[in-house]
Amino acid sequence: MLNTFKITALALGLGLAPALAVANPMVGGAPMLAERNIVENAINSADHTTLVAAVQAAELADALQGPGPMTVFAPVNAAFDALPDGTVDTLLQPENRAMLQRILTSHVVAGNLSGAEIMRRARASRDGFFHMETLSGAPLSAQVRGRSLWIYDQSGNAGRVTISDVNQSNGVIHVVDSVLLPR
Repeated sequence: MLNTFKITALALGLGLAPALAVANPMVGGAPMLAERNIVENAINSADHTTLVAAVQAAELADALQGPGPMTVFAPVNAAFDALPDGTVDTLLQPENRAMLQRILTSHVVAGNLSGAEIMRRARASRDGFFHMETLSGAPLSAQVRGRSLWIYDQSGNAGRVTISDVNQSNGVIHVVDSVLLPR
């Protein structure tokens, strides 16, 4: 079996771009495997335990394990902790499932959008933002500030992408430091 170095060297020697993708970054202390789906990888991240609990409470795990492709802006535990006291506990109650589903699907965009593609589209736009529609129907906007990618929710609150391009079998995850809320 050829190793990565030999394949890359062969491709470069032929004047071809390497066909191999860069390895996924670690997230929450765990390797993110491109052959796993969004839920399978998120479960292994120590930084996404609240998100995983919310996805399960909202009964969205099956949807996020579907074929996709989808782009997920995945808030870390600290982002949920920054919400007003009691918010997460309230959202996790069965009677608030519809509201939780709306919030979580406001972090998901159809398609497989890399960080570089989102940044390219934001830079190329007239207003400096790449505008996206989430699965909930709520808008998100992306802006490049310096070398960082920021995602704005419907209320104008921004979250910074802290880890981009975590490739999954059914899309891509971009880790964000804020919960993106619809109105």
